[in-house]
Amino acid sequence: MNTAAICKVISSLMLVTGGSLILPIACSVIYGEDDLFSLVVSFVAIIILGLLIRHFFRRVDEVSVKDGLFIATIGWVIISALSGLPFMIHGSIPSFTDAFFEMMSGYTTTGATILTDIEAVPHGLLFWRSQTHLLGGMGFLTLTIIFLPHGMGGVRLFRAESSPGQIITRDKFIARNKDAMILLWTIYLGLNLLETLLLYVGGMELFDALCTAFGTVSTSGYSPKNASIGHYDSTYFDWVITCFMFFGGVTFVLFYKIIRGNFSEVVKNTELRWYVSFIVIFSLAVSVNLWATDTYDTFLKALRYGSFQTVSLLTTTGFTTADYELWPQAAQMFLYAVCFIGACAGSTTSGIKVVHFAIIWKYMYGSIKRIFLQPMTVVSVRLNGKPVSQGVIDLAVCYFIVNIMLVLFGGCVMVVSDDIDYVTAMSSVISALMNIGPGFGSVGPSENFAFISDFGKWFLSWNMLVGRLEMFSALVIFIPAFWKR
Repeated sequence: MNTAAICKVISSLMLVTGGSLILPIACSVIYGEDDLFSLVVSFVAIIILGLLIRHFFRRVDEVSVKDGLFIATIGWVIISALSGLPFMIHGSIPSFTDAFFEMMSGYTTTGATILTDIEAVPHGLLFWRSQTHLLGGMGFLTLTIIFLPHGMGGVRLFRAESSPGQIITRDKFIARNKDAMILLWTIYLGLNLLETLLLYVGGMELFDALCTAFGTVSTSGYSPKNASIGHYDSTYFDWVITCFMFFGGVTFVLFYKIIRGNFSEVVKNTELRWYVSFIVIFSLAVSVNLWATDTYDTFLKALRYGSFQTVSLLTTTGFTTADYELWPQAAQMFLYAVCFIGACAGSTTSGIKVVHFAIIWKYMYGSIKRIFLQPMTVVSVRLNGKPVSQGVIDLAVCYFIVNIMLVLFGGCVMVVSDDIDYVTAMSSVISALMNIGPGFGSVGPSENFAFISDFGKWFLSWNMLVGRLEMFSALVIFIPAFWKR
């Protein structure tokens, strides 16, 4: 591997992280709380460290595929560790393990927390906590690529952080990778700004509106309130956030096509149609069940709460407006099922992704038809009207199987390591691997992850990273052949 190129990119990651602390510092100054010192010291330490590494590795080198995969994995670990400094120095999260868990959860847009009283944390640190969603939602490397010199292998870095679904759909913005990243971030920040304005106009405080928007568009789930979105008890806020969680789950290439007026490709997009269908079917299933069991007295109220929670978990956001573990078992089962879906490839979401379900279903249907009804039929899987190769089908099936195996393996590890019930164990792994946040059992919407052992938190942190990097980029470094020349 090219050590100089790797260190060059890592130093850029550090400088971007350090520079990002300016806004939390400004927030701390505005509110005049006691977190200013910890933020300033962390800012200086991270910037100096980044500049030192950059000084010793100034040469610009091409990043290889192997370098990109290594950076995509180790970069997130380093940044999460450094980003926990403000919390440890201030004392809000004195444990390095807890601080790392909180930051990894933030950057990977998981939203799982170890904080038992979120509202007791100063505003500057809370803003930093939510800002990790903003930075991680679109992918840290996509932001860093903007600041890298041309010729440093930006395409390879982007692919190392991209999901297999993006390879399958082959969605692209424009030819130049740096220009594509700038456009992608412009759309992303535009959605954040629009949601912030809508929430602020509706009566939410600007600080809360910003933090909520950061957690919504990035489909992450950190809220500045202990009761999450349920704290506001507002129909208007619930529907605005539901809409932007949905937008966060849409392939960002489609926003570009909408801006360009290319609506025909949006309409015929297979994954989008499946995504909307999943949202509608499961939202109605949960809402009707809540209404039929008199959990809520009117259908509109049941639709409000049922749709919000369905979209939140399906898009791996993790916001809550109610304790869904108090809902009927059928409603909980539907919510449990959507945790495995995820939204569209090329969005800010994690999870298995809709495109993989679409491919697997089409392949299963075609195979069953060929085996039992029409033996001479050639199985053809099509996305967006175009045929999909067998290699792509194999990738989708493999990705699905690996996800399920990791959930089962992880559940066994958590049961043994933490001596917890299997529902909590399985749910904690699903929450981390699918980057959802809240789950079921002792990690449900009214609980947190503070009781998990240090080993369990490190294991779940690794699952968060594996889920955010869509499995293969994070797992390939454990293959011995990866380290051979």
